[in-house]
Amino acid sequence: MYCSCWQRLWGVFFMIDRKPKHILIVEDDIHIGNMLEEALTGEGYCISRAWSGTEALLTLSCEKPDLVLLDLMLPGLNGGEILPRIKGIPVIVVSAQGDIDNKVDLLLGGAADYVTKPFDMKELLARISVQLRKPVEVPAGSVLEFGDIALDMDTHTVSTGGAEVRLTRTEYAILKLLMQNPSQVVTKSLLLDRISQDTPDCTDSSLKMHISNLRRKLREVSGRDYIEAVWGIGFKMRKE
Repeated sequence: MYCSCWQRLWGVFFMIDRKPKHILIVEDDIHIGNMLEEALTGEGYCISRAWSGTEALLTLSCEKPDLVLLDLMLPGLNGGEILPRIKGIPVIVVSAQGDIDNKVDLLLGGAADYVTKPFDMKELLARISVQLRKPVEVPAGSVLEFGDIALDMDTHTVSTGGAEVRLTRTEYAILKLLMQNPSQVVTKSLLLDRISQDTPDCTDSSLKMHISNLRRKLREVSGRDYIEAVWGIGFKMRKE
């Protein structure tokens, strides 16, 4: 649970006003943890370490990193148990478990991304970079709200005006991403990157159909079109 002293001295000596991004590595395998720390420190990141789920929660109670790399198979509390407790911080799950349903559940449960072990370090560094530059707006609680829509990330349910809206996994994932970025246009490529890799029924050709069905379901219950297309770019939540 530390940041590199060299990084602190480097910033002070050269009067750097942008402090390095802070990443928490939650990994009980010391060799993998050391490899990740060495690679990330070499990229200029400030690193903290936790070897168990309990230690990770203790670390998070004292500091707020910019990103968490989370293994699933941990002593004590496992990664799946502590993931819902990590609020307002992007979490990349790094696990040997490659089951599609497990990936989908974790992504819908709050993970920003999922990388399967063994992984290519260049790919992981790229995914980390994408998450750290992403303008994500996450509310403090587990319920996202926009207008009359309420999306409960714990129960994976959506309602508008108190009436439940029954969505497919893909529709839920799309709506969640849009509601997490209510003032941003979410590009088609970002939607596909976050969804199509781990949701088999969402592809480049089917994305438009999924969004059309989502808009229709919300409109049938609320009488309002909550999602708008930004021509040539992507989609965003529609304000009143």
